[in-house]
Amino acid sequence: MSGVVADTSVWIDFLRGSSVPALDEALRNSLAVLPPLVVAELITGARLKNERKAIEHLIGRLSVHETPLIHWIHVGELRRFLKDKGVSVSTPDSHVAQCALDRDAILLSRDSVFSHIARLTPLRVHAG
Repeated sequence: MSGVVADTSVWIDFLRGSSVPALDEALRNSLAVLPPLVVAELITGARLKNERKAIEHLIGRLSVHETPLIHWIHVGELRRFLKDKGVSVSTPDSHVAQCALDRDAILLSRDSVFSHIARLTPLRVHAG
């Protein structure tokens, strides 16, 4: 597996019309994958009906990363490993990172927490 996983901050910029070249390329090549929690975060932040419709339309065109029980076990293991190394990471951020790790995908993010994770794991991060 591979592809490109983008965190919520990158999708927000994209939906606001900002240029996100790496995400644009992933979309053109059908490589973009959505973590389920990113879907929830995007919908949560969509205050206007037209924003929600735009997100729903986008979601309908993209692959959503499947998260069976083993994925969530790996999320917990990742959080524990990072905590043992002195890095505290939220469950949502661990989920997004684990989605990229599960797929051996590049993670697009502007959030520095993912750089900390990448220093300690095989996670590959690109500053969206």
